[in-house]
Amino acid sequence: QVQLVESGGGLVQAGGSLRLSCAASTGIFSILTMSWYRQAPEKQREFVARIAGSGSTVYADSAKGRFTISRDNAKNTVYLQMNSLKPEDTAVYYCNCQLASQGYWGQGTQVTVSS
Repeated sequence: QVQLVESGGGLVQAGGSLRLSCAASTGIFSILTMSWYRQAPEKQREFVARIAGSGSTVYADSAKGRFTISRDNAKNTVYLQMNSLKPEDTAVYYCNCQLASQGYWGQGTQVTVSS
């Protein structure tokens, strides 16, 4: 069982920045691949970025060049630094990991970007 708790969302003007955090309750955090997804109103949940235990990263095209995913294994936390935010980035952002074929999700954190 893994519990994920996101934080750091909020209201920001276009062009601004936010850093999301996701704290995981597991003793094997360092080997888990951690991901961020987002879901805008009336849209499907979509992939944003992921980081493997090795530190290798993958980004959605919409996130490349603006978002940076990172992790601190000592704190069991994964981060998503979001710069140059756009109104279309408005969504609930979710943290995710997979363990033994089971997917785990946090409760989400709302990000609202005003124009």
